[in-house]
Amino acid sequence: MNIDSQHFYAGLRELAESAFPKQCRNCGRTYRTAAEFVAATQPLAPDKSGLKQSIDDDGRAIVELFRNCVCGSTLMDSFNDRRDLSEAGLRRRQRFGELLEYLKGQGLPHLTARDELLKVVRGQSSELLRELKVTQPPPPPPPEGG
Repeated sequence: MNIDSQHFYAGLRELAESAFPKQCRNCGRTYRTAAEFVAATQPLAPDKSGLKQSIDDDGRAIVELFRNCVCGSTLMDSFNDRRDLSEAGLRRRQRFGELLEYLKGQGLPHLTARDELLKVVRGQSSELLRELKVTQPPPPPPPEGG
């Protein structure tokens, strides 16, 4: 599939933010993105990562990230392996494949493109994608009627 950089950016955002928004049940604060979730919350303890490996009800490996909301309530986000066979999981895998093909078409080796996409999915920044100017959002459309 041939996609341009604007569609690539949209797909990248879709991958990274597919589990959001997330809302604290205690205070109602909403975390719109994975990056906001990590930046606006605190680790449970200064010497702990907050990461825990676990097995879900279907026997699949998952990683859970525990963080404290600004209100003090403990929040959790879970990340399962790429074999999520739900409709949403299949859409994410398809989008990941499309973005991977786009980056390969831009001249990146398969493993490099994959690693850079995984960085974004995990909420990290990718200097390489920034240098390729594929992580810059397109300019917003002009406001209607003005």
